[in-house]
Amino acid sequence: MSLHDLTALEQGDAVRNGDVSPLELVEHYADRADHVGAFVTTTHDRAREHARRLTEQGRPGAAGPLWGVPTGIKDLHPTAGVRTTFGSAAYDDFVPEESDDLVLSVEAAGMPSLGKTNTPEFGSPCYTEPDVAPPAVTPWDTTRTAGGSSGGAAAAVAAGLLPVAPGSDGGGSIRIPASCCGLVGLKPSRGRISGAPMYGDPVGLATAGTLARTVRDAAALLDVLAGRRVGDPSWAPPPSAPFLDACDREPGRLRVARFITPVIADVEVDPTSVTAWEGASRLLEELGHDVEDVPVPIPPEATADFETCWAVLTALSPAPPGREDRLRPLTRWLGGLGHAVSGPELGLAIGRMRRHAAVALAALAAYDVVLTPTLARPPALVGELRDDADPARDFANQKAFTPWTSAWNVTGMPAMSLPLHLTDDGPPVGVMLAARPAEEELLLSVAAQVEAAVPWVDRRPPGW
Repeated sequence: MSLHDLTALEQGDAVRNGDVSPLELVEHYADRADHVGAFVTTTHDRAREHARRLTEQGRPGAAGPLWGVPTGIKDLHPTAGVRTTFGSAAYDDFVPEESDDLVLSVEAAGMPSLGKTNTPEFGSPCYTEPDVAPPAVTPWDTTRTAGGSSGGAAAAVAAGLLPVAPGSDGGGSIRIPASCCGLVGLKPSRGRISGAPMYGDPVGLATAGTLARTVRDAAALLDVLAGRRVGDPSWAPPPSAPFLDACDREPGRLRVARFITPVIADVEVDPTSVTAWEGASRLLEELGHDVEDVPVPIPPEATADFETCWAVLTALSPAPPGREDRLRPLTRWLGGLGHAVSGPELGLAIGRMRRHAAVALAALAAYDVVLTPTLARPPALVGELRDDADPARDFANQKAFTPWTSAWNVTGMPAMSLPLHLTDDGPPVGVMLAARPAEEELLLSVAAQVEAAVPWVDRRPPGW
């Protein structure tokens, strides 16, 4: 068995028991070749130095279970002294002087970063094909996308290049690559993880989250990232215990709502996604839960309001002066739409979106979790969704690929993709569970129950 065969928590146990050092883990992962476009910039020497400091200082008594376990940082998060491109050629030589709070949380938890994981320009598309790095691909089929925008983080974890990694999710950007790469991808509740110090999403769609091979690993990394900062505009109430503990609790008998009608696009759902969703429904029933069909809780008109907010958020990420020509066609098109939205129009769109969310939350209040597919089809070929000549078509392609994920960004509910269905000749297919706001503990509990019934950690892609 190689070190990367161990889960992140098993690696943390090995460090705690003295079976392996943080430096040995860093060296092991640094020696593994990136064949999936996982990284934009590697920081192996910096990780080695961090690991040496951890070894010299010794493991503190309050250290969490991931102390000494390596990870990576998505290239949307400013990291002091490390090139941070935001997935854009317009920032290909940008080196921040300060790190954001997510980076500081990871460092404080004793997790050396091996580099900046690949992301599309400003994290907007649901595929990861930036101008600053090769495309991020799923290790299950390297002709196909790893998804986006946390495609590099997902590709790294799925290929055994990192044990666990943070991502971010404004419309599905953790859950999409989790499905493409056969991983657990958790988007927590709005306000669960601080956006300090920049608070770059004033609408409230985006949050950081976790990508992992197991539910327990995802929960352990959430414990590292979660927490309120003074000045946060919103926050979720603290959990009753570490999120990792929730994985050891029985969820009890749950009411599960399910629907499969696409939310943001009129698209035919691929049979593999239908099969995965039906299989998950049967499994939940076998585990003792009550599964009920419900109407789509979010009305079609919510899509236009989401798109207005999405376009404005893109416009809030300008290129440095004189570098506007380096932006991708999709970014320029979306940014142009965003600049055309007036202040009152944006305010009205946010208000309508929050009312749509309130209606959906009321419609789902009687249910403990909600089940949908994660994606409408298996991972697309690299370049298949992208259309530089027609950005509007590009955007439509993305909506057809991901017609459910953004619903839970609108409502602020925690949601996670689980790699439940295994195809004969391709990657695992994800299904998505969502819970009421701030109920990550329940979501992790039922997800851990599902994983115990149908374990997937030993599924490994070619080249592992």
